[in-house]
Amino acid sequence: MESKAYEYMDWPRIEAVVYGEEASPKDVMAPRLTTDGVLIQGFFPEADKTEVLVGSRKYEMEQEDEAGYFAAMIPGRKIPDYKYRVTKGEETKEFADPYAFSGQITEAEEKAFCAGVYYHAYEKLGAHPMEINGVKGTSFAVWAPNAMRVSVVGDFNAWDGRCHAMHRMPMSGIFELFIPGVKAGDIYKYELKLKGNRIELKSDPYAACTEVPPANASVVTDTSTFQWEDEIWMKERKKFSDRKQPISIYETSLTEWKDATELADFVKKLNYTHVELHPVMEYLDDEAGEYSTFAYYAPTRRFGTPEDFQKVVNELHKAGIGLILDWTPSHFPRVEGGLELFDGTPLYENPDPSMAIHPIWGTLLYNFDSPMVKDFLLANAFYWLEVYHVDGLRLDDVDSMLYLDFGREYGQWKPNIYGTNENLEAVEFLKHLNSILDKKLPGTLTIAQEDGLWSELTGSVEDDNIGFDYKWNNNWAGDFLAYLSKDPIERKYVHDQLTLSMIYAYCEHYVLPLGSREAGNLAEFMEKLPGDEAQKLSQVRAAYAYMMMHPGCTMMAPGKELPEEMEKFIHDLNELYRTHPALIQKDDEYDGFEWIQLMKYEENVLTFMRKTDKPEETLLVVCNFAAVPYTDYKVGVPFFGKYKEIFNTDAKEYGGQGTVNPRGKTCKQDECDEREYSIKLKVPALGVTVFSCTPTKKREAVSAPVKKTEKKPVAKKPRVSRKSSRAAVKEPAATVKEEKKVLVKEAVTAPKKTRKTVAKETA
Repeated sequence: MESKAYEYMDWPRIEAVVYGEEASPKDVMAPRLTTDGVLIQGFFPEADKTEVLVGSRKYEMEQEDEAGYFAAMIPGRKIPDYKYRVTKGEETKEFADPYAFSGQITEAEEKAFCAGVYYHAYEKLGAHPMEINGVKGTSFAVWAPNAMRVSVVGDFNAWDGRCHAMHRMPMSGIFELFIPGVKAGDIYKYELKLKGNRIELKSDPYAACTEVPPANASVVTDTSTFQWEDEIWMKERKKFSDRKQPISIYETSLTEWKDATELADFVKKLNYTHVELHPVMEYLDDEAGEYSTFAYYAPTRRFGTPEDFQKVVNELHKAGIGLILDWTPSHFPRVEGGLELFDGTPLYENPDPSMAIHPIWGTLLYNFDSPMVKDFLLANAFYWLEVYHVDGLRLDDVDSMLYLDFGREYGQWKPNIYGTNENLEAVEFLKHLNSILDKKLPGTLTIAQEDGLWSELTGSVEDDNIGFDYKWNNNWAGDFLAYLSKDPIERKYVHDQLTLSMIYAYCEHYVLPLGSREAGNLAEFMEKLPGDEAQKLSQVRAAYAYMMMHPGCTMMAPGKELPEEMEKFIHDLNELYRTHPALIQKDDEYDGFEWIQLMKYEENVLTFMRKTDKPEETLLVVCNFAAVPYTDYKVGVPFFGKYKEIFNTDAKEYGGQGTVNPRGKTCKQDECDEREYSIKLKVPALGVTVFSCTPTKKREAVSAPVKKTEKKPVAKKPRVSRKSSRAAVKEPAATVKEEKKVLVKEAVTAPKKTRKTVAKETA
């Protein structure tokens, strides 16, 4: 005999539920009112008995299909709060009905996602523990528009994809479901039924945490419970918007540190302003490394839990140190359970097979023509900057995003609609990213690593630039390291590798990188340099100092194991940089830098000034990359004044030889380097010396006093006009004095009338 529920049941769609082909199970199994009461349905494979519990009452459900589909018609004119009691063998569980809860994604949010402007998509997609109407559980959401069915599977349902089929939102293709009882710490994956009845298990693209690799299941995590203590820093970081703040970056990997406090203490001791970490996003392949990102929203478990990483950021901020993360929005790895063919189609990757694969790494390039893919990446940027309080992102491998022919030979790529090689969709994505971050999160930084010489990467999007705050100056690093690799005797032949960078130094806003890729840590850097150990250390110090004096922000990766002298050197170098406006205020303006000695290639010497609008803030920098010191080395100076050595890489306290200039020097009127005044210095071998410059008034020459006679006019000393020619200024003092003596003698010995005349003429 058929139950009352039977005639209200949608059997074709129930059959789709049973066979795992129903994309919108909430339409079928959500409780609904009928003329006979409230119809409640559920699919419980292998259940022996199911009941509906309403308060203290219970209603047994009838098995309407032998596959495990149950239904009950309970009396009432409104849908009550209820839960199921399901018995399988000796195990009985009670839980709320997942299909009785409304979806958590609003129509407005879904439209924003489809338009590629849902910047906080991570708040709804992924897994989020929450409480709805007094019921605790987890809300799941994943984008898989071409899947026939998507289910959440985990230990909580014995990894049975029939139990928790998700509901498809028709506009976007997002599948979502709130599952009561699932809590933080539970592991899960998505089971997708694809065309051809293929079943795939996928990790959550928006997962906030994963298992410890090589396992790749996602872990339900609540990232909102951490108690932050960095309010002061978060308010003050807006100041970095104006590019008038010192930025000195220490590059490292979390693998080098035992905890957050150790890292923060070390970086503070060395006086850096920022830390740049290699990608902390989860990756599976240790051989491929940190840049082969698998889970974009999850800090890697190699360093602990998401809360452990929040502690890292918190400790750095409490120490007054900013954090920049390396980020790879250009490509993703081809790994099991990853983004590749996520719903059976090229969803995240470029749909054109000839353009989908990164020609160097063999990874997959993102499809920047898809609003939803762009939204995945835009939201990811906001996620790290907002949820984890990160202060900036350094985008890796930007070349492969910008150029359609990157790494490809002729005939292996397809031009854009204008017949050129620019990836117009990627360009638009980067402009969108930079402009929206600048608007929504002022003070956060984006830095591009790009070697293709794309012009106008930095600067305002309104001025048709890409909008990055900074770009790595890899050309400077390559030229400089090539120069340093030469024996000092041979460096004169490649002197232009030192000076070329100033031709384009103001084309972009640059970060000068002597990081792990370019120079390596201290030991690796020393291996690249000629000479004995002492000379190698001298050259490392000189390289770091020259970089710090050169226009541009700086980044280095000396490592963790440093001699005490090197630690003090780096601390003092950063202090010099942070406290002298000449190195910051006009860092991106032409008149903030001026050459003095550009072509001293025989001596391997460069001399230049860093300036502000105030002459007294000028710094004089002398760089010697020869293996010999110079004594009484003459340098032209900008104005008459005193010049005091304030930093010397060869100081004994830094492990140097002590070739220093302990006393300040007053310049002399001795032309050098096409300048009227000059000083003579001790210049250390393989060293950099920095002088402060204090203008003073030039003292006028004063004649001997003239003996006065009563009631007789006294001859006045001749005066040299300030507007006189340089030749007049340079007239020997002895000649002037002799002329004065003659005039005075004539004035004293001449008759009265003549004396007056002479005095008048003298005056």
